[in-house]
Amino acid sequence: MFSKILIAEDHESSNFSVQKVLEDLKIPSVDHVYYCDDAFSRLKKSLQSTPFEVLITDLSFEEDHRKQLIKNGRELIKCCKDLYPELKVIVFSGEHRIGVIDLLFKELEIDAYVKKARSDSKELRKAIECVFAGETYISHDLQLPVKTMNTLEFSNYDIVLLKLLSEGILQKNIPKILAERDIHPNSLSSVEKRMNAMKLALTVKNNEQLIARCKDLGII
Repeated sequence: MFSKILIAEDHESSNFSVQKVLEDLKIPSVDHVYYCDDAFSRLKKSLQSTPFEVLITDLSFEEDHRKQLIKNGRELIKCCKDLYPELKVIVFSGEHRIGVIDLLFKELEIDAYVKKARSDSKELRKAIECVFAGETYISHDLQLPVKTMNTLEFSNYDIVLLKLLSEGILQKNIPKILAERDIHPNSLSSVEKRMNAMKLALTVKNNEQLIARCKDLGII
């Protein structure tokens, strides 16, 4: 089992909950902080002797009188990974939008995601055990939606189309804007084909429902 873990969590109740799980797992060295800057500082300092093996962090941190350079968990993960790529990362958060969670695995290469809920202590324990075994983990109630989500890869091109729609641009006018930005393909048929593919994948009937669904998922 891991021997040195760092917790970054600004809510005391959640912080204590995580500490209890680590205590039950008999993790010998656990450090906990309430600010992202402190977490990054502790990790940096640990590299001089015995590095932390795992970072358990929330995504959102409330602002207060203390000014922070690193403002949220996503920024913290990136900073820590850039400094120490071997670090394992477990996100422990109330965020439930599948698109946001999916991007954490794809872009930041986190190792586990545990959603704060009634059974989160058990889920967190499972996550730590899976990560120690070299596996990735995601909360049970999020597994099926993420798997379904992965049936359609949202490319940068797709995101551009969705953002233009969300800004109130009519679908028939999107090709002209794509052409002006030198984005290809920019024909109306190509735009319609991609829009239809996204609507089919997300089981929605029109562009309005598509935009609402993508916002719910955190894709845009």
